[in-house]
Amino acid sequence: MEVDPTFEQASTTAKPRSDDGFELSEMSTVSPSQFLLQQEQSELVRHHDSSWDACAYSRKSPAKDSPNEDAIGIFQFDANTTIFAVADGCGGMRGGEQASSIALQMLADSIERHQGGPERLRFSIIEGIELANSAIQDLKIGAACTIAVIECTQGTIRPYHVGDSMILVTSNRGKVRYQSVSHSPVGFAVESGMLCANEAMHHEDRHIVSNVVGDPRMRIEMGPVLTLAPRDTVLIASDGLFDNLSVAEVVEIVRKGNLRDSVKAACELAYDRMLGIKGQPCKPDDLSVVAARSAKLRQPENQKSPDWI
Repeated sequence: MEVDPTFEQASTTAKPRSDDGFELSEMSTVSPSQFLLQQEQSELVRHHDSSWDACAYSRKSPAKDSPNEDAIGIFQFDANTTIFAVADGCGGMRGGEQASSIALQMLADSIERHQGGPERLRFSIIEGIELANSAIQDLKIGAACTIAVIECTQGTIRPYHVGDSMILVTSNRGKVRYQSVSHSPVGFAVESGMLCANEAMHHEDRHIVSNVVGDPRMRIEMGPVLTLAPRDTVLIASDGLFDNLSVAEVVEIVRKGNLRDSVKAACELAYDRMLGIKGQPCKPDDLSVVAARSAKLRQPENQKSPDWI
């Protein structure tokens, strides 16, 4: 990425590999209800609370030896509200890893300060991103990152984002209920109808982003409140996923079945594409994904339900 010049709660001890070879991650504890993830290896972790089931995955690009510049945050605001976030450090610039870490740390600090009332939730998220923007600029090294955040409260969500990390909500039947617009020339071209989705996947400028945290011109896009249906899946991902898989491919994989297996399958396919498959998109990049389903909106016990996670 370049800047346009114009769960089951993990402990702080590394966990062993699961049976399928995915390493269960070490997540650093910010507070008893807040976790950050930024790792070198492939990670698949589970977060579960009374309201939400979620899986998180992060893996660095196969095309580099430098650290993973993505970071994932899972924050418990109160008994009914969880915040999920993905930050993606801008590659090709100094301090991408530092920028994504600062962004989520500032978000965590702001959420911690304003706990106690749902009326403070929106303010805490916006303040956290704005404080991160100032802190990253204060580094004075040209660092920047993107960020995507969702607040999840009793069966509803509200999305926030800066840059091209994407937020996607899909029904179990494959209907896209919400998709954020990437803040990039290619993203705006797709939204306006100037490019089709397939053309965008192969466009030479798909790595350029025009709105980042760490820029005095930063703007935060806040989406609508969306009420989830019982089997909707919410997904946040860095551009490492959607630059290698189409939205249709991601939806088809994650919309149904075991959530953990679905996330694993999508990430494995994206990583394989990064290694090069003839005729398929190939953009090696750090890859981070959080996917969630509401635990409180499951179907009644007398109706058939999927294996959620």
